[in-house]
Amino acid sequence: MDFTYDEQQTAFRKALRTFVDKEIIPVANEWEKTGRYPTEIVEHMKAMGLFGITTPEEYGGLDLDKVSFTLVYEELARGWMGVAGILGSHNLSCWMIGKHGTEEQKKTLLPKLASGEWRTGVGLTEPGAGTDLQGIKTTAKRDGDHYVVNGAKTWITNARHANVLPVLVKTDTTTTPAHKGMSLLLIDTSTDGFEVQRDMGKLGYKGTESCEITFTDVRVPVDAVLGGVEGRGLQQALSGLEIGRLNIAGRSVGIAQAAYDAALEYAKQRTAFGQPIAEFQAIQLKIADIATQLQAARLMTYWAASQADSGKRVDMEAGMAKYFASEAAITASLEAMRIHGGYGYSTEFVVERLYRDAPLMAIGEGTNDIMRTVIAKSLVAGTGVIG
Repeated sequence: MDFTYDEQQTAFRKALRTFVDKEIIPVANEWEKTGRYPTEIVEHMKAMGLFGITTPEEYGGLDLDKVSFTLVYEELARGWMGVAGILGSHNLSCWMIGKHGTEEQKKTLLPKLASGEWRTGVGLTEPGAGTDLQGIKTTAKRDGDHYVVNGAKTWITNARHANVLPVLVKTDTTTTPAHKGMSLLLIDTSTDGFEVQRDMGKLGYKGTESCEITFTDVRVPVDAVLGGVEGRGLQQALSGLEIGRLNIAGRSVGIAQAAYDAALEYAKQRTAFGQPIAEFQAIQLKIADIATQLQAARLMTYWAASQADSGKRVDMEAGMAKYFASEAAITASLEAMRIHGGYGYSTEFVVERLYRDAPLMAIGEGTNDIMRTVIAKSLVAGTGVIG
């Protein structure tokens, strides 16, 4: 067993950490409060090639190993989770196009997406369908060499900045089970009838937009079906979510790390009764708990990522990492707030933002209750083995 980064991962992590420390952390609190979009940070991420981390090299991407992939989200979320979200949906979409797209789709889209010249996201969730994707209502009816798309999607990250958006639709509403009639369409967002209706108000996860979008008689060419074949959309989306859960696990580790860093620094500086509160056993117990859960979450995340690098399906491993790490992030942010006392509730300190950002990690890419069922099903079926 080797629990260390290799030489390339070490250098990559150092570059990411320097970027986050210099360009993100100094502005994150202020920009988050004012609702300012992090344009300058996005431009820097483009220059670093971070919009192409899941894109094959032949199409201009970095095609990172999955441990390095999780490192990106860990470090970005340590600085500002919303910035990590900008990359999350984009690179998930790129991964799906690279994995399932036709050669023409890859050649046309991936070079522009990998450079950041074009942006993308993923259109799955609807006002009436989140976890149960087979319950979506958005339809795509064939009309000659086009589909006519009608429906709505919600909580769509990057909706206002996307040039192309993979959208899960029902190309056949009569099939049983429903997933056999579901497809992903690569929709040009400049097409008539595609509209971003509003930005959703959120507790946290600021910095990137989460929008409600509608499709009104949107005409999409038939060759925009991801992979060129109808009826594979749900499987394609779920395969992407498997990798997306590594992204969420990495972000969760980043939030927990930021909470730990803030709590430890504050406990050393804050004095009470003539000594730093870090000398009090009650505070030490909280710091020990945060650190232990943080390190366990990190190791589980890297384990799941390394299993994905081996080429195997990682439904169970990614589910475990996402479940454990997101709960660790929630606990770490709350305990860090308690260590800060009244200052933890102040917008002048970072822990207040971490406390608002962390809960989304237990919801995104499948709720943690769903993760537990995914884990259990893998164990019962024997596809996942522990011990």
